[in-house]
Amino acid sequence: MSDSTPDIIYTKVDEAPELASASLLPILKKFATAAGVSIGTRDISLAGRIIATFAESLTEAQRQSDDLAALGELVKTPEANVIKLPNISASVPQLVAAVKELQSQGYALPDYPEAPTTDEEKAVRAKYDTLKGSAVNPVLREGNSDRRAAAAVKKFAQANPHRMGEWTADSKTRVASMPGDDFFANEVSATLPKAATAKIVLETANGETVLKEGVSYPEGTVVDATFMSASVLDTFLAEEIEKVKADGTLFSLHLKATMMKVSDPIIFGHAVKAWLAPVFEKYGDEMKALGVNPNSGLGDLLNRVKDNAEITAAIEEVRATRPPMYMVDSDKGLTNLHVPSDVIVDASMPALIRAGGKGWGPDGNEGDTTCVIPDNCYAPVYDEAIEFFKANGKLNPATAGTVQNLGLMAQKAEEYGSHPTTFEIPEDGTVKMILDDGTVLHSHKVAAGDIWRSASARKAPIEDWVNLAIERQKATGYRSIFWLDANRAHDAQLISMVKPILEAKGVADKFEIMAPREATRASLETITKGENTIAITGNVLRDYLTDLFPILELATSAKMLSIVKLMNGGGLFETGAGGSAPKHVQQLVEENHLRWDSLGEFCALGESFKFLGDAKGNAKARVLGDAVEVATQGILDHGHSPSRKVGQPDNRDSHYWFARYWADALAAQTDDADLAAHFAPIAKVLADGEAAIASELASAQGAPADLGGYYHSDAAKTAAVMRPSATLNAIIG
Repeated sequence: MSDSTPDIIYTKVDEAPELASASLLPILKKFATAAGVSIGTRDISLAGRIIATFAESLTEAQRQSDDLAALGELVKTPEANVIKLPNISASVPQLVAAVKELQSQGYALPDYPEAPTTDEEKAVRAKYDTLKGSAVNPVLREGNSDRRAAAAVKKFAQANPHRMGEWTADSKTRVASMPGDDFFANEVSATLPKAATAKIVLETANGETVLKEGVSYPEGTVVDATFMSASVLDTFLAEEIEKVKADGTLFSLHLKATMMKVSDPIIFGHAVKAWLAPVFEKYGDEMKALGVNPNSGLGDLLNRVKDNAEITAAIEEVRATRPPMYMVDSDKGLTNLHVPSDVIVDASMPALIRAGGKGWGPDGNEGDTTCVIPDNCYAPVYDEAIEFFKANGKLNPATAGTVQNLGLMAQKAEEYGSHPTTFEIPEDGTVKMILDDGTVLHSHKVAAGDIWRSASARKAPIEDWVNLAIERQKATGYRSIFWLDANRAHDAQLISMVKPILEAKGVADKFEIMAPREATRASLETITKGENTIAITGNVLRDYLTDLFPILELATSAKMLSIVKLMNGGGLFETGAGGSAPKHVQQLVEENHLRWDSLGEFCALGESFKFLGDAKGNAKARVLGDAVEVATQGILDHGHSPSRKVGQPDNRDSHYWFARYWADALAAQTDDADLAAHFAPIAKVLADGEAAIASELASAQGAPADLGGYYHSDAAKTAAVMRPSATLNAIIG
């Protein structure tokens, strides 16, 4: 790492976490300098990535470096120490909105071409497409994931259990999935005996089309291929809408149109078309001429046809015959199908399960809900959880044990790395994966509209993941389960690699291997008894489970300790989930109250300082890290986390108390006399200023806040909003 690279990189992101950074970062930098530690920022926000990608369109003053690419190189080195906050995984509507905002600020960016026709438009679209969905995480995650509730957080949750909705045996809430012909049913998988390069082709009656070429795999890579039948999906959705109407439940669709940026927006579009099937049958061509793309959601569709009275009337006529829909915001009429990125399965399903299987309907009341999750790869997890709680009643957070997670994700492992090799099939034919020696690795007969994808997982990350599991089981003694289904093609390949490693290390008897459905029940049974378990999972389940169990145990997934042990020796420390961030920003703009909880940042910060202390032999940095843990415990024990309502303490208040408890801990510790002497006067002035600081922070709330932008806010305006206490600012600098 060069001298100009800070000791710790703190990422600049989007929405609520980035607003919180405007308040927290000055505190972190102030305290870090006492240990000779530098903290710098790198911009991986959606707006920042757009600006970097289209630098040639901008003025010299507007341009900025490609920080994501630079961090992608840094995380491959032993020197990496990155605190990664949650960033936007952009859907098309979010990307378009960000571009429009930047254009309004004077950035001469090209429009996002929704239906590119010219070569120039196709080139622009290709560049924008690199920014969609999970564009950041696969670049930075050069290691596997270790996620768990921090000890202080779990202890607090048990002592102060959150409210859980009541489950009853007669609840009509259920999960609905396709009867077959989905990604799960059609998956094939193989482990490559040697390094290879592959091309993906579509053979039709009209000849051969190359969908992708030059896809390189090292020896030992597990390579999958599968597809979802569009016609079976359509039939399933149509039938499910009628079943929901008969059941008297709310209709809801749960996808991941952000991370799965190619496949899931298409599936979402199929649902929009199914919901308005008679309208598309009659007015499909007219709507297409108006720029309607069902993949962009019902909200975009309604906006494009609003001036056509005939189509609008037809839509209302059809909607009147449909069952009530699960709502994102019933007051504003925002339905489950309005925006593809509004209902994200790993956040929406745990919230619904925590609420006793209830979703919000268009009348503003809660009701039992049919949860449509078309693909069967991971739907059984939620189905089994619902059935478990119907039979056993709600989880008790006061006595529940914990589910930790070790996730295979390094080097774009599994489905979240499949975007470049996912295609909507243009015509009937056969898709083949052909290796450079002519071997046809995989082959599927497909129809026009089917969604075909290939994913892979490399040997080195898989071996690292298993060894990480062995280390964690040894350290904890917890029940340890590999969530792998022997009846799924990909998982069968992993099982054939996992078992020999466990046997060679003599620890096979300490691990269980279960399909996700069975593992879900086993884990819920374990934590219900107050015992603990480790879920050892692939990439997508890592994402899903580290929302599901924390939301049940802690009420939130934003308070998880998330450590990525980078394979080349560095550290990446993630701060939790950002799914609720948009609502937090809305509240801040309307009434200058930010309820974002920075507990995830505190947890990551402590680990980052301790890692730096060990890696660089900086004893003072380790003292800072230990003191962060004391401060975090103080925040929890004394009730200084942000409140939800305006007029009550918010994110900025919690940062004051974090600084105060951190300074107190550093002044009181005996491992480093210089640090104790340095922080004693800081601790005193923070304590003496309590009344003034609290008053200044409270008086800032109530009126609307001007940030100068949503995706690309004005730094000075944001700092003024997030640092309204002159007394605190004078202490921190």
